[in-house]
Amino acid sequence: MSLLLISRGNRGFSGAALKPRHAIIKRTMDILLALVGIAIMGIPMLVIATAIRLTSKGPALFRQARVGLNGRRFVVLKFRTMRHSVDATAPFLQATRDDPRVTPIGALLRHTSLDELPQFLNVLTGSMSLVGPRPHAPGTCAAGRLFETVTERYATRHCVKPGMTGLAQIRGWRGETDTEEKLLRRLDSDLEYIATWSPRNDLLILWHTIVEVLRMPNAY
Repeated sequence: MSLLLISRGNRGFSGAALKPRHAIIKRTMDILLALVGIAIMGIPMLVIATAIRLTSKGPALFRQARVGLNGRRFVVLKFRTMRHSVDATAPFLQATRDDPRVTPIGALLRHTSLDELPQFLNVLTGSMSLVGPRPHAPGTCAAGRLFETVTERYATRHCVKPGMTGLAQIRGWRGETDTEEKLLRRLDSDLEYIATWSPRNDLLILWHTIVEVLRMPNAY
């Protein structure tokens, strides 16, 4: 059965992390596929980094604390898409449509999701997986409420490593999470992903992610 036809509820979810043998399989897939991704996208990544440095002041990479496996914080890597003074000094605010902080190059990178490519390095170092719940920044809010206070189920998504992409993203739950409803719908998909994990499902999610990127969905 196609992953996209799985019920959108959290059927069978036990709240447990992946079994040890499944974690080994997933980690092996992560390393091999991340190396392939870097081999294919290495030159484009160098071109992107150069374009960022030439068109705006500041480093090519943006580093930010995110919440990962078991609630531990790690530093996520992205190509910088905002003005450096904003990225460096402002408190975390989710990007919005037509966000004035975003540079012209940054808008293109966000639209195509190419700003996420440096996370291949996060995958290789083990802080992220290719597929999993997207990592959120500490203190992120939906409708003025911290994510973790909206529902007790929220912390359960941290029983697996965060991913570069996930089931929620290929279902269209991406971009700004400005309402509790959006957060809950993403969480439904995150918990379903954990409950129904398999190597095949990871490969299906990666395939659908590539298709969505090639279609240039409306991201910001």
